[in-house]
Amino acid sequence: MKLIVKWLLAACALLLVAYLYSGVQIQSFTSALIAAAVIGLFNIFLRPLLVILTLPVTVVTLGLFLFVINALLFWAAASVLDGFGVNGFLAALLGSLIYSVLMLVVDAALKPVFKG
Repeated sequence: MKLIVKWLLAACALLLVAYLYSGVQIQSFTSALIAAAVIGLFNIFLRPLLVILTLPVTVVTLGLFLFVINALLFWAAASVLDGFGVNGFLAALLGSLIYSVLMLVVDAALKPVFKG
């Protein structure tokens, strides 16, 4: 149940990102659901590998390179999907930052609801 609620709220967060920032476009709620699932899968499977491979750069930049990894995954998800678009790397960086903040809010809101 928690996974479904978080997935729906992640799709709503993507719609809010598209509303707040014109560099990110989403055509419909269905596209947002698919995009949220793809971003989640990229974060589960690709992000750990990229973090390990870029660990020296991440250490030298004091962790700031993780923002680049997040933006690249956000941009990659947009390039794979039809109903989800990002206007370049800077738009992906800003969109991923807004999305990350919104997902922090979602996680904090869901924590008391789904204890354990």
